[in-house]
Amino acid sequence: MYLNFISFWANFWDALVSSKGLFIEASQVTLALTAVSIVIAIFIGLFFALMKLSNIKPLEWIANAYIYIVRGTPLIVQIFVFYYGLTEVWMISGFWSVSLGLAFHNGAYIAEIFRGSIQSIGKGQMEAGRSLGMSHSLTMRRIILPQAFRRALPPLGNQFIIGLKDSSLAAFIGVSEIFAVATTQGANTFDYMTWLLVSAVYYLILVFILTMVVGLIEKKMAAGDE
Repeated sequence: MYLNFISFWANFWDALVSSKGLFIEASQVTLALTAVSIVIAIFIGLFFALMKLSNIKPLEWIANAYIYIVRGTPLIVQIFVFYYGLTEVWMISGFWSVSLGLAFHNGAYIAEIFRGSIQSIGKGQMEAGRSLGMSHSLTMRRIILPQAFRRALPPLGNQFIIGLKDSSLAAFIGVSEIFAVATTQGANTFDYMTWLLVSAVYYLILVFILTMVVGLIEKKMAAGDE
């Protein structure tokens, strides 16, 4: 048993080193999927958060319906709906169908994050802006949203990490990201465990980097408030 243990980890280390170029390229695809989907999701989330906070009931109902649908259906189903649904209308790559699917999914959770952070700002802030002659939208843009974004950053950082890990579902429609490369290598060598562990190492590295970046942004914003 001891020899088998040593042999396994020796094989794992060899796979980790020999496949470095392959997984670095796959990591770039994973980061691109995450970055594109999160940027789009932030706009979607803010849009639906403002709809949910509006005094116009139909807009609030639409926002609630969107959030309920996303929360009530699996992400893999949403990605496949985007992939097969969009390709019925025009040709779209797997990368973009996954990016849009992830953005659609993350947007609902980001909408709730923004809604909570906006509601946490005291009503006096809006009243102060209006008393200075600003319109409601201008007060929201210049006073409320900057403060809300600072408060939303920690949960947004968590959502970004979740989005990065969720990008592994792109493997199911043929996008060559980290998990797809790992399963392909596993199928070629009949050694799935080794390659899944290799993929785990790369995900841990990416999550660590993303966590550090979010932490630095938080510190910079906190320093700016002093």
